[in-house]
Amino acid sequence: MAVTAEQQKADLREPPSWRRTKNRIATALMVLSFVLVIIPLVFVLFTVIAKGASAISWSFLTSSIPVNVAPANVGGIGPAVLGTLEITALATVMAVPLGILGAVYLNEYGGNRPLARLIGFFSDVMTGVPSIIMGLFIFSIWVLHFGYSGMAGALALGCLMLPIVIRSTDEMLKLVPNSLREGSYALGATKARVTVTVVLPAAIGGIVSGALLAVARAAGETAPLLFTILTVTTANRNVFSGANTALPSQIFANASSPYVGAQARGWGAALTLIAIAFILMIAARFVTARFARYAR
Repeated sequence: MAVTAEQQKADLREPPSWRRTKNRIATALMVLSFVLVIIPLVFVLFTVIAKGASAISWSFLTSSIPVNVAPANVGGIGPAVLGTLEITALATVMAVPLGILGAVYLNEYGGNRPLARLIGFFSDVMTGVPSIIMGLFIFSIWVLHFGYSGMAGALALGCLMLPIVIRSTDEMLKLVPNSLREGSYALGATKARVTVTVVLPAAIGGIVSGALLAVARAAGETAPLLFTILTVTTANRNVFSGANTALPSQIFANASSPYVGAQARGWGAALTLIAIAFILMIAARFVTARFARYAR
């Protein structure tokens, strides 16, 4: 044991120059990893901006969708923008409250009960399910019986959002110190009151951030919409009935078209979708920072 102790002391007394060298090596490796990850993203953003910036205008965002043979400066993607907002909003209304309630049950009430383990297992499995499988699932249980509609697309996107909201909310609730719960219990508060007035407000910043990230991911999904809303060129303000359209499906349709005008509108729609996702990311960061400041 004495030899082992001496060896441990010798290991702790390594030269400061070697510690600095290891720190520099680790820093260089992290910077290199960041550069390797960011290079594809930069190329994607540069290509989309270069090809789609010329098409972006207020008229482009609000005008009706023309036929494929129309020139690039004719028409726009107004119905697709409207459909994306409608379908994503409906999916958010369905998935976010249900996901938060599921996470609250897992973290505050479920414990090691079989139902809690089952919910956690299925949320993990659903996280890895390909989006096209979710589209086929909604197609088989909804579209074949009730037809194409924005509601069917919202159900598919909601199923994709649900596990993300559950897991992100669950992790945020785990970060709330138990001392806050115990102090509230000591004052005589019930478990439900502690959850609503203490636990959720303490984790609200991370919960909102995770929900907005789930919304941003769902807004860009294409495969589920191809099986649930069809792809039309006219606006449908009734999200519960009739075929609809969205930015991802229009991007797919225009990108596969041989006409130059349609391809230009596809690049413009892609840039619009990236801008929407970027706005949601900024909103998530802003909300998280704001609640963190209030918590301090």
